[in-house]
Parts: sequence; structure tokens; C-alpha cells
Amino acid sequence: MIHWSLIVSALGVCVAVLGGYCGWILFPNMVHKKVEQSVVIQDGSEQFKRFVNLPQPLNFKVYIFNVTNSDRIQQGAIPIVEEIGPYVYKQFRQKKVKHFSRDGSKISYVQNVHFDFDADASAPYTQDDRIVALNMHMNAFLQVFEREITDIFQGFANRLNSRLNQTPGVRVLKRLMERIRGKRKSVLQISENDPGLALLLVHLNANLKAVFNDPRSMFVSTSVREYLFDGVRFCINPQGIAKAICNQIKESGSKTIREKSDGSLAFSFFGHKNGSGHEVYEVHTGKGDPMRVLEIQKLDDSHNLQVWLNASSEGETSVCNQINGTDASAYPPFRQRGDSMYIFSADICRSVQLFYQTDIQYQGIPGYRYSIGENFINDIGPEHDNECFCVDKLANVIKRKNGCLYAGALDLTTCLDAPVILTLPHMLGASNEYRKMIRGLKPDAKKHQTFVDVQSLTGTPLQGGKRVQFNMFLKSINRIGITENLPTVLMPAIWVEEGIQLNGEMVAFFKKKLINTLKTLNIVHWATLCGGIGVAVACLIYYIYQRGRVVEPPVK
Repeated sequence: MIHWSLIVSALGVCVAVLGGYCGWILFPNMVHKKVEQSVVIQDGSEQFKRFVNLPQPLNFKVYIFNVTNSDRIQQGAIPIVEEIGPYVYKQFRQKKVKHFSRDGSKISYVQNVHFDFDADASAPYTQDDRIVALNMHMNAFLQVFEREITDIFQGFANRLNSRLNQTPGVRVLKRLMERIRGKRKSVLQISENDPGLALLLVHLNANLKAVFNDPRSMFVSTSVREYLFDGVRFCINPQGIAKAICNQIKESGSKTIREKSDGSLAFSFFGHKNGSGHEVYEVHTGKGDPMRVLEIQKLDDSHNLQVWLNASSEGETSVCNQINGTDASAYPPFRQRGDSMYIFSADICRSVQLFYQTDIQYQGIPGYRYSIGENFINDIGPEHDNECFCVDKLANVIKRKNGCLYAGALDLTTCLDAPVILTLPHMLGASNEYRKMIRGLKPDAKKHQTFVDVQSLTGTPLQGGKRVQFNMFLKSINRIGITENLPTVLMPAIWVEEGIQLNGEMVAFFKKKLINTLKTLNIVHWATLCGGIGVAVACLIYYIYQRGRVVEPPVK
């Protein structure tokens, strides 16, 4: 007859096997399936509601480079800047869904963005703080590449026909416009050796005061509110040629320049982003392939950008124009150590690859940290097979002989229709060719590197942000008096951090829905496995002990 201890020991083994099966096979499959169901975007689902309205606003922090020696810069001195900020805004995102695809695997939407100033998080800084910063709109106007400046001068000459028809100089200007149309060099480059075009620039120089409010330097004294959102006004009651120039600027369609009710124009960094969106996104819903959830499929009905250079072969899209990844509001689930993922940023017209760095804990939630690599803006050029980023639209600036900028800088001219240069904050990792020409920069990888912490199972962002800096070249332009003595320097304007820190409410919700469930399953797994093994071993030992007592001979 089988001893009861053997039966219990066998039952313990069965429980241990069951615990191992549940912990290593059943439970992971259940969780995997549940996560797959929860991340897929379906009309009316909880995920759909979170997709349309982000559960919490993003943090949008702006740091401004206040220029402390603007007068001396006009005489050729090296610029000295002082970072002020952060000016913190809550960025609310709401998606206006247009439609699902027939099979439910795609969803199209337009994203509306709204900014609210967070006075508490910004203190002691306020939007009324006065700053001296780079005059972006005037500098852009003077340095804009051939297509834009040619359009401006063409409109300028056309208006001269009607306003100055009796002036002998008009015939000269007409011939100059024909000469511009036939040449493929920078207008400003041509002017240095072309006395005719130089005359045109003399007319431009004479009207800068009327267009840009009698500027004393290439810097503007304004408020933070105006510089970032409300707008720095110019073209106030212009007359004659100045009015023609202002009309042409208005018609150029720059997103950062808006017309005020009184007819004047105003420049702001982010005013155009505050309100209804225009770009139409099509993203994957995750149906049929949860690993592709929120992956951007199309932007404005196109699978690729038409911003950067393409390969010479007809129809072949360059790596620079490829749209990869999500919009960084969420990421695909089931992340693995050592992997990478992409985000796409419409603000800089490019996809960015993020690489796994380390395991992290965020308020008790485990996850992985990802950050950008050297291929973001450091490794750019033919030697890195991405020379398509070298648009070479800027003349007489600090760049390599092949037209590419030095390491750590990216020309966004074709992206933003303005000669804006992208770097990391405080030119972190940028070539000394740029950093040596500025005083006051304090690059710090911990403060200025782009990173994101992601919950590995669901792809939910826990904290992190995109950190980038916007700059413009300052330089002397032939026959433009206000630039006469300027040093050639890459001048920082602002840097921004756009990201998230999961708040207490969302952390509690996340723990309740996922982390606590995983902990419970883990406890059940190890309790059944260890308990079953423990019972089996204990009963087996007891059985052996009892057997020993039975066979032990009696003591005489």
C-alpha cells in the first residue's frame, strides 16, 4: 500500500509543475494577449479615448538665450549669452479623427495643440520678462536662400514698376531681376561681385528701417510673451518700397509670421502651433500587428517627405525623407533590452532613432531608458551615408568643404523655409568650430540629452522629453549696413524640452491596472512553484525517515 506521504509528495510535484507552467507559459501568454487587446485602437475603446485626448498634458519648457553684449556684437565682438528659464507651458493635445480604414488597421486624424502658461512651474519667471534676443525674422529675411529671396525681390521689382515707373533706376532693376532668374547662386553671393545686384541691395538696405522698426542691431528687445507666442511686431505702417517688401513677406506664407488686425506683421516662435493643426496623419491602429500601433503610415497623404535631398535614381526615396516610428506620445509594446525604436518629429522634418540604454524604475514602475545616438546630428555626411541632410543652402557660413555643416548641427532651411540650424541644447556634442564662437554655453548631457523612459510591456512613456535648440548664423552681408561688422557665428536663440512625467493619478492608475496584477500573478507563480516543491521535498523526507524507523532492528 502506498504511504500517504508519497501521495502528498506527488501532489506537491504536480502543484510545482502547475506553478511553473502558469508562471512561465500561461500567465505571460495571458498578459501578452491582454496587452495586445488593450493597445489596439478601436472605435469606442478605452485606448481610443486615450488616443483622442491624452490623459495628461505634456510639459513644454522653453529656455531663452538672453544676449548680454548686443552692442559689442555689432562691432565684431564674440556673443555672450545667458540662459533664462524655464518658461513652462502645459501642452494639451486633442486629435480630431477623420476616419478609420475599411479593415480598421489605419486611422487618420488632425491634431490640435493648445498651450497654457504654468505660472507656478515657471516661477520666478513670468511671460512679461524682458529679454534681448536674436531678431529671427530680420535675420531670416537677410539670409534666406535663393528661392525665397528671389521671390521677395521679384515682388519688390514688380511693385517698383507701379510705384516708380518714372524713375530711371527702375529699368536697371528690371534688368537685375532678369539676371537673378538666370543664375543659380545665392543672391547675396552674386552681389559681392555684381555691381548691378549690389544696387538692388542698396535699395533693400535703405528700407530696412521702415520694415523692421528702425533696428539698431541684429537683436530685439521684447517680452517673452511676444517672442514665443503673441508676436514681435514689424512692418508697422510701411510706405512705398517698404510696403511692397512687407506684402511680399506676408505672401511668402511663413508659419512663424502672422498678420495683425491693424495690418502689421508679427513674428513668434510658437504662435502658429497654438490652435488647430493642419497636417493629416495616418497611423497604424495595431489591429493585426500590435507591434506597429501608432506607427505613422502617411503624413498629408504621403508615405515620405519631400524635404531633404533624394537619391539620384528616379523614384528612390533617401533615408532622410523616410517617415519612421510614432509621434512620441506612445511607443510599440513588448520592448526588449538592446533594441531601438523610432520617433518622427514634424517640427524638424525627420525621424530620430532611439537606442536602449539601461533599466530604470519610475515611482515603482519598471521600464527601459532610450536616448538618441550619434546618428542624430553628429554623424552626418557622405561618410555616414546620409549626405541627403546636407542641403547646402547657406552661403558664407561655417561649414565643411562638401557643403555639410560640422558635427552637431543640422540645417533646417528646407524644413522650416527659414535658415534655422538645429543643435542639442547648449550645442552639446557640437564641433568646436561653433562652440568656440559663443560665450555662456554650459553643455551638460544629463540636462540636455534627449531621452525617454518607457514601460517595457505596454510601451507607455513614463518620463523624458525631446530636447533641441534652434539657432541662426550671424554674418556680415555685403552692402547691408546693419550687418557690416558682425562676426560669423552660429547664434543660439532658444532651446525647448517637450516631454512628460507621468503624474500621481496616472501612476496609480497604471499600477492598479498592470503592475499590481503582474505582482499578484508573480506571487501566485512562485508560491505554487516553491510551495509545491517544499511540500514534495518535506513529504519525501518524512517518508524516508519513516522507512528508516520500520527497518531499524530492535535494541537488545
